[in-house]
Amino acid sequence: MDIQSKQLITFLYRWRKPLVIIPLVAAVVAAVASMPVFIKPLYTSTVVVFPATTNSPSKALLPQTSYQDQDFLEFGAEEQAEQFLQILHSDAIFDSISLRYNLMSHYDIDSSSRYKRYYLREEFNDKFSFKRTQFMSVEIAVQDVDPQLAADMANEVSDLADRSKSRIQRTRARIGLSIVNKEYSNLHQMILDMEEEMVVIRFKGVHDYENQSMVITEQLAMAIAASAKQSVINELHGMLDTLAKYGSRYVSLRDELRLMKEEEVKMRTKLSQVKMDATQVLPATFSVNRAVPSDKKSYPVRWLVLLLAAIASFVATLLSILISTTWKDLRSELGK
Repeated sequence: MDIQSKQLITFLYRWRKPLVIIPLVAAVVAAVASMPVFIKPLYTSTVVVFPATTNSPSKALLPQTSYQDQDFLEFGAEEQAEQFLQILHSDAIFDSISLRYNLMSHYDIDSSSRYKRYYLREEFNDKFSFKRTQFMSVEIAVQDVDPQLAADMANEVSDLADRSKSRIQRTRARIGLSIVNKEYSNLHQMILDMEEEMVVIRFKGVHDYENQSMVITEQLAMAIAASAKQSVINELHGMLDTLAKYGSRYVSLRDELRLMKEEEVKMRTKLSQVKMDATQVLPATFSVNRAVPSDKKSYPVRWLVLLLAAIASFVATLLSILISTTWKDLRSELGK
């Protein structure tokens, strides 16, 4: 054993009484100070949820093209968890919980204070915690002096966040529904107008432009070859003139109607999807466990308080002794 180690052991042995007694006294004081009479114990309740991949009813339940198919029973990944955390940290959640449970009064915050919202937010951030776990779930933990209230608030936060996400998406879906419904109505009216024009053209004798023109042309050639009556030839000429006059419009209307009706089917499908998203609701999360009242306090941890008090007092006592002895030695040397 070297000289410095011997000196250290000798020093600690010399001052063993204060180095032992003072930490013990500090631990006793900490034990008394951490009693429920002085520090109100806090109880923690926890909710664990998995965000859903999608809570769009149309994408989850209606037939989609292969690249759009989504399993509405699938758990969300990192992106969905981060989105859900953003909702949990929103003012909407904070304001709703604060109002519903009167947290201003519950946390003994002066409602007439100029900074009352700041103090309330600080208490809220201290008692409510939201974090993503390594398994991509979201953990909602609430601390309170009342274990039942902690559980109730944790469950309410989870439900509020779920409803908030659904409400945000439904609001957007309603706007989309209005747009799609208007476009569908316009398209449907255009189809009706074109069908009415087709009826007018048919009344003029144009029913199938290609076949009619071919047949009438053959009949005219046969009539001319057979030296038929001029009235028959004139009638056939009139029919060809009618086809020439309305035929091109008939063909363009027919082809355009076919394309527009295909588009109408797609638009009707989209309208059904958007209508479902705007009116129906799927949960935005999968609940792994609901919060229940805790039967054991989470704060303060008395053994940790005692340990820290003892260590802190030991270090403080040791430093005080070192400073005191060093100062005496310096004075002695200066006195010589």
